[in-house]
This record gives sequence, C-alpha cells and structure tokens, in this order.
Amino acid sequence: MSTHLRGASATSLDAVLAAVEASGGVPDELGGQLFGVVGALDGAPALRRVLTDPSTEAPAKQGLVASVFGRAVSAETLAVVQTAVAGRWSGGRDLADGLETAGVVALVKAASAAGTLDTVESELFDVAQVVAGAAELRSALSDPVAPVSAKAELIGSLLSGKAQPVTETIVRQAARARSKSFERTLNDFADLVADRRGRLLAEVRTAKPLPAAESVRLAAALSTKYGRPVHLNVIVDPSVIGGLSVSVADDVIDGTMSSRLEAARRRLAG
Repeated sequence: MSTHLRGASATSLDAVLAAVEASGGVPDELGGQLFGVVGALDGAPALRRVLTDPSTEAPAKQGLVASVFGRAVSAETLAVVQTAVAGRWSGGRDLADGLETAGVVALVKAASAAGTLDTVESELFDVAQVVAGAAELRSALSDPVAPVSAKAELIGSLLSGKAQPVTETIVRQAARARSKSFERTLNDFADLVADRRGRLLAEVRTAKPLPAAESVRLAAALSTKYGRPVHLNVIVDPSVIGGLSVSVADDVIDGTMSSRLEAARRRLAG
C-alpha cells in the first residue's frame, strides 16, 4: 500500500490523488478501472520499468499508456494514469501502489457523493471481523496460489446484494493481496478511508460491549491525544477478561486485566 511511499514517489502520489479529486468522471468507475490498470501493471514488469524509467520523457510514457490502456478505460481514468506516469517513482511497484491508492480514493469519493461513506466504513470493519473469525474463509482469501477469479467469486457470494458496491470493489482488490496478506491489506484500505475523512481508526478490544457514554469519553480522549477525530471499532473479546486494549495505527494501549496478570507473572518469574 501507498502509505509506505516516500520521497519522489510520495510527491508523485500527491499529484495523482489531486487528479482523482479533480476528475469529472464517474468515481466508482474510475476506481474500478484504476484497479484494473494496477492488475495489468503487476503482470507486466517490463512495462512498469519503462513507465518509471527517469530517462524516458513524460510525453513518451503518456503516449505509451494511451496505446496500452486507451481503449480499455475511460478518458478520465486515462488522464489519471497519465498524471501518474508523468511523475517520478522510486520503482515500478511504487507506481502500481500509487494507482491502487488512487483507486481506493476514487471509491471513497463515490461513496461520499452517494452519502454511503459511513456504511462503507462500517462494512469494511465487519468484513474484516467475519474473515478473522472464520479460519476456512481466511485461508481461502489469503491463499497466494488461489486464482483471483475464485477469490472474487467467493467475495461476490458473501457481499453481492448485502453490502455497498463500493465495499465489494474494495474487498475484491484487498483479496489480490499484492504485497501483504488479505487482512492487512483490507485494514490498510480501511485506514485510508478514515484518513481521507480526516480521522483515525481505533480498534478497541473489550470483554463486553462498551456503554455509549464510555465510548464517547474514550473517543474524545483519543481525539485529544492524537489531535484529530478518532472513530472506534469495538471488538467484544472474552479473552480480554477486563479493561480495554486500544490500537491506533502503530500504538497499542493495553489496559486489560490479562496483560496486567501476565506482567505480574513475568515479574514473579524473575
């Protein structure tokens, strides 16, 4: 995912995301087509190398992507891809990662315009929890040798008609697991959705559901700590025993009884 992009790649990504925001095309179509371009680039390392070669002039790269993708995508999608190849990327993988991020952002734009962004965000969390709790499903979606088409069919059977189309498209892309597991990719996408809304996601594990007032207090405290709105994804986990475990990005705040008991056991063991 693009969150690791640095230097020239990060600057190029900013230009691509600006092009997505300014695009007059249909945003959900734009997102799906950008995912298609990513798939094509993943399967064509020689093309990726040419498109990220700093010695090749931008107009030549733009002409090349027009000849390769021009008949397969809309003019608006092609314009975003041409913006991407005009930038400088540290490598071919960064170009594909940047376009994948652009696809997610386009779908966020689509959901926002449709007034369904809250629903999409909740559905992504729900899918992650269902997969985490179903070993066979998790194995099927994480199998690196399973055909992408089979994974897409499985996701369709789970989500078609039951979730927002934007949610299904994002989950299908996560199942490609291009550089990370399905679960980590889906979590990255969910973080990106939250980031585009200007907020952070906090995963809260608790032995029993949080009362509404406690949820409000916790969200407010975390928002103060991190300087931006925080949305809580609460997971009821009996193994917690008591207290709360809160994860925000790379930070883990573990105030559970089980963790305190384990710490005490280690101290006693010397």
